[in-house]
This record gives sequence, structure tokens and C-alpha cells, in this order.
Amino acid sequence: MEKTYKLEVAGVTRELPILPVAEDLSIASFVILGDAQIVAAAAPLLVEKLPEVDVLITAEAKGIPLVYEIARLLNLKKYYVARKSIKPYMDQPLVNEVFSITTQKKQVLCLDGADAREIKGKRVAIIDDVISTGKSLKAIEDLVVQAGGEVVARAAILAEGDAAARTDILFLQELPLFPHK
Repeated sequence: MEKTYKLEVAGVTRELPILPVAEDLSIASFVILGDAQIVAAAAPLLVEKLPEVDVLITAEAKGIPLVYEIARLLNLKKYYVARKSIKPYMDQPLVNEVFSITTQKKQVLCLDGADAREIKGKRVAIIDDVISTGKSLKAIEDLVVQAGGEVVARAAILAEGDAAARTDILFLQELPLFPHK
């Protein structure tokens, strides 16, 4: 029988599978890709917590449905996505590297130079599905700063493990980690 964790967030309940991500650690796997119900329920609650922002940014790919819905609710015409590789169409991209708990390897995050120019001088909210170690968040924040934007909010549906104790992030619910004994 598969171990699960019962998550209740934004009025929605999910049974999340508990899966190993390292020799000594398992996580409750929270995936919002394809889960329109949880995105629609969580986005307005995060919007209520956000300060005034000009633009939103997320990392490819799991944060995309959430950042889309938040942008729609805020009547923003555009949001930005830090891609996981340099694309041929990118003009002078900004690049940062991060080691993520969920990918277990070095990951590249890239921001198109055209997007960077649009972010310059703007109040930016970084949006994600889950904040855990904060390394991906920091990598995106560095890209925003390189672009000349001001990070005014860091928001996610869930804060995992120690991230729940951070005072610089906005989130709806805590998600525990599952260390191996």
C-alpha cells in the first residue's frame, strides 16, 4: 500500500503520494499541472496576500498554471517564465544555475533578454507551487535583480519543511518533509 499525505488547502483535499527524493528524505508529491481545481481555488487566496505588483514571474514548468491564473485575476497582460534552457529565439538571455531538491541535479534558469528589459524598474512577485529549500526561488530572484526589477513578494501555495518558518514568503499551507529514520 502506497503511503500518502492528506493535504487540505484552499478548500480542496488531495491525497499526495509520499515519494523518496534522496537516500534520507521523502516528500509528499504535490503537482498542480493539470489540477485546474486546486489552481482556481488557491490563486484568489494568494492574490489577497500579494502587495501591489507590476509583473509576475515563475520557473518553468509547474508554476505556470498558477502564475497564469494569478495574472488573470490581477488583470495583468503578461507574466514571465524563467525557462529551463536557452531557446534559439532568446535575445541576450540572463542565465542562472540552481540545484533543486525535486530534480536532484543542477538546473539552468534563463530569462529572455527582451523579458528582462520589460521587467526593469518593475515591482515583481515570484510565484511558485511549492517553496522548499528556496534555491529555485533565489535563482529566479537573482534573475529579476539582474534585469533591474524589484522583488516585492515571493508566493506559493505550499511551504515545505523549513520554508514554512520563513517570514519573507507568502503561502497558504505548510507541507511537511518525511525524513527516513
